[in-house]
Amino acid sequence: MTLLLLLLGSCLRLGLAMPREERHRLRNQVVEMFDHAYQNYMDHAYPADELMPLTCRGRVRGLEPSRGDVDDALGKFSLTLIDTLDTLALLNKTTEFEAAVRRVLSDVRLDNDVVVSVFETNIRVLGGLLGGHSMAVMLRERGHHMLWYQDELLHMAKELGLRLLPAFNTSSGLPYPRVNLRHGVRGPETRTGTETDTCTACAGTIILEFAALSRFTGDPVFEVHARRALDFLWEKRQRHSNLVGTTINIHSGEWVRRESGVGAGIDSYYEYLLKAYILLGDDLFLQRFNIHYASIMKYISQPPLLLDVHIHKPLLPARTWMDSLLAFFPGLQVLKGDIRPAIETHEMLYQVTKKHNFLPEAFTTDFRVHWAQHPLRPEFAESTYFLYKATRDPYYLEVGHSVLENLNRFARVPCGFAAMKDVRTGSHEDRMDSFFLAEMFKYLFLLFAEAEDLPFDVEDYIFTTEAHLLPLSLSTTPLVPPAGNTTTGEDLDDSNFDWSCPNTRLLFPDPAFPRSFREPIRNVVDKNCPRPAPRSEPGAGRPPLRARDFMASNPEHLELLRRMGVSLIHLKDGRVQLVQHAAQAVSPVAAEDGLRFMQEMMELSSQQQKEQLPPRAVQIISHPFFGRVVLTAGPAQFGTDLSKSKTGVQGFVAVAEPYSGCSELTNGDLLAGRIAMLQRGQCMFAEKARHIQRAGAIGGIVIDDTEGSSSDTAPLFQMAGDGRSTDDITLPLLFLFHKEGNILLEALREYREVEVLLGDKARDRAAIFKGKPLPGSILDSSEDRQEEEEDCSLEERDHAAPDPAAPPGQPHASAEEHGESADSTEACGQGDGPGDDEGTEKGEESALEEDTSGQSVDSLLSDWKEDLEAFQQMEKDEL
Repeated sequence: MTLLLLLLGSCLRLGLAMPREERHRLRNQVVEMFDHAYQNYMDHAYPADELMPLTCRGRVRGLEPSRGDVDDALGKFSLTLIDTLDTLALLNKTTEFEAAVRRVLSDVRLDNDVVVSVFETNIRVLGGLLGGHSMAVMLRERGHHMLWYQDELLHMAKELGLRLLPAFNTSSGLPYPRVNLRHGVRGPETRTGTETDTCTACAGTIILEFAALSRFTGDPVFEVHARRALDFLWEKRQRHSNLVGTTINIHSGEWVRRESGVGAGIDSYYEYLLKAYILLGDDLFLQRFNIHYASIMKYISQPPLLLDVHIHKPLLPARTWMDSLLAFFPGLQVLKGDIRPAIETHEMLYQVTKKHNFLPEAFTTDFRVHWAQHPLRPEFAESTYFLYKATRDPYYLEVGHSVLENLNRFARVPCGFAAMKDVRTGSHEDRMDSFFLAEMFKYLFLLFAEAEDLPFDVEDYIFTTEAHLLPLSLSTTPLVPPAGNTTTGEDLDDSNFDWSCPNTRLLFPDPAFPRSFREPIRNVVDKNCPRPAPRSEPGAGRPPLRARDFMASNPEHLELLRRMGVSLIHLKDGRVQLVQHAAQAVSPVAAEDGLRFMQEMMELSSQQQKEQLPPRAVQIISHPFFGRVVLTAGPAQFGTDLSKSKTGVQGFVAVAEPYSGCSELTNGDLLAGRIAMLQRGQCMFAEKARHIQRAGAIGGIVIDDTEGSSSDTAPLFQMAGDGRSTDDITLPLLFLFHKEGNILLEALREYREVEVLLGDKARDRAAIFKGKPLPGSILDSSEDRQEEEEDCSLEERDHAAPDPAAPPGQPHASAEEHGESADSTEACGQGDGPGDDEGTEKGEESALEEDTSGQSVDSLLSDWKEDLEAFQQMEKDEL
């Protein structure tokens, strides 16, 4: 949907230049935040691959519950330390960099008997070793540091490259998605080699690291294999649309998933085509990129949106939501020199972050949450940096400032920074990926730093997709004949080249120019400014079609949809799906009618679905947490509705005796005025609630009795009643899985007095402490900074029912306690993964049952199975 056509006014004011002192303060804040994350990894996790910031320990593969494909990045090779090497150098932490290199050389082994992702290991570990080598050489040549260094990191990189090479032993040249570091591919001991599919980005994001390794070492074998994979992908593009699909068969070259976009599964393939040209100087890469880019802008880009399409029918949309990985694309457009659409898409992303504090893992075209996770991804910060670098518009410094604020306010915990499990509630996941240190702090530091703050000129380097630094001087390194171009037989066509980049001084002579197309996007996302009353299309002679009147079998209704830019897609199960492309509407007014029709359809769908309660939050607010740890909690279908409470329920916790809470409590005096903690099992949830309520408790937290259960891997648990009236229960009761419950129990054992806040979402720390000085060591003057009131406002659309989307792997599940009545059983929670739980993603896409009898359509339900499969595939695509 091209929403720009629907806009009339704006409320933004032109931003002023940021004072130099403020930039320095923010630069120093970035360094302090990096120190907090890095030192906690070194103190609590090293030599493990990653830090688990909620439990203050390292994530060791095989010792923690499996997270599926996400764990393929872990190879027992101190991933976070290697990924962070060149960040240490960039942030002028030369002493720490030297110490980190020595640790890598003495402690890290690459011959581990573990199956890892070829893609992740390439961009994070091989890229990290090469970036570290580049920094070590730079420092050594300056004659003050690393004088002892004799290319040891490069030797390790070559060893790793040789361990990855067996994955490329296929007839197509496309690599297997996984390889055993010790045993390679194929054979019983490798536990790999049976895969047939890989994502386009997984196979096409190799060239920078492998070519750099070849140029550094003089061994062409790595670059040859990377070029061969890229050649094959290019040959398999859809020749009519010049687009590539998301997943390809590595043996036959057939497209397994034919949708195409710039997000998960494809993203860095496009990035590496352009950057391979920059690093290696081979015009062939630029020609291919330009051909792809023209198709992207023709079919996928609908500023400010970037929507997936089908490669064989590129005018047919493939989905009505976007994933957060596409946030890198404005930065790539800056590199390409296409500034205006970069500004438009970035502005849309910025407004979504303002709406939800972070970019949700996926969000709909009307900017609602589709998948609620946010694993601290750096792509939005990356694009912010590149747009500031290109335009020098101080607006982007303010955008970066907001990124810092949100990280400190919502993600910072005592042992680092925790990923967001649900941006709607502010709950955390015990996860801090290595890319957070490798990328986020690089781009934020560069955004606020002056040239004199940097230890080297970044213009001499190119950033990989993991933000590792490779010197551009590699383009002049001779290599045995340019292997890789022989398979295509292509002649370069100068007509496919756009050799010049725009001069931003000429492009933006008036500072208000970029504002003129940023403002309308803000108004669409935030719904801040008034819009005129709905109008019917001129000449239509009839009011616009209303959702409640629509009949899929009515030809007149179908014609009205067509005029409004709404397409009807027939699904395999007999239902139809509605998707709007405003650019295909007959007029801007018709496009506006179409948007309103789609909104009405979604509201109608929400009304017709069985209500599911969203997750709740348990926020630890006492020392030393001070509101910085938030646990995802399941709601109860009875008792106090925390969504209707502005302040939540706050109190100290105490363990009930007996712990099951299934009989009169023996420590009622202790529980009075406190929040009782109980164990799941032996009786109904409502019975537990009544016992603690009689004891005078003000709330309750039930902790799962299944060892190792976690909201990371299990569906959201929703506690049901006991089959009779529960109106007598007036306190709130929340459910924590075993892992989250243990965090709370450990805090109680260590600190004795632990205070929590039960709510529908995490509260701002400033609000919790009511103006008192905020504890902790955060440089958070931003905590007290209130957002400026808008000049005009408009109440957001009131949805008839709560957003039914659940975060990935967390579908809502209504459940009762063990051994209950026949009327009350655990529903939707029988399987081990999200694919077993129906109703997870209902209501996110505009899909509805086709009414062949001519009756009004009953519902507008998305094909949730396709959404779940899509998310699972995104995990496989190495998100």
